[in-house]
Amino acid sequence: MKNSLSYKGFSARVEFDADDNIFFGRVLGVEDIIGFHGETVKELTEDFHNAINHYLEVCIQRGEKPQKVYSGKITLRIPPKIHADIATAAANANTSLNKWVSKQLEQVVHVH
Repeated sequence: MKNSLSYKGFSARVEFDADDNIFFGRVLGVEDIIGFHGETVKELTEDFHNAINHYLEVCIQRGEKPQKVYSGKITLRIPPKIHADIATAAANANTSLNKWVSKQLEQVVHVH
């Protein structure tokens, strides 16, 4: 994904504010708001790492488990015909349905 950063299992979306000439971002997938910024990519990345490290330290101090972003499991409801078509495509590719779907999703995500 473009305009994103990852660190210690956390991902963040990054944007640029042309008015203030600054990069800023927010960690995705956690309820707590974890933001960071920097005038350069290096500063942005350092502040992102510091924000994650601070979040993890606060969780330890509070005795809380850090919210991890995603488990890797998706429950998905699709029409039976599409399910059958996907299963057929996976069988034709000589792979499991899970691996086939994962590969397709990865390709779509990395195109954008």
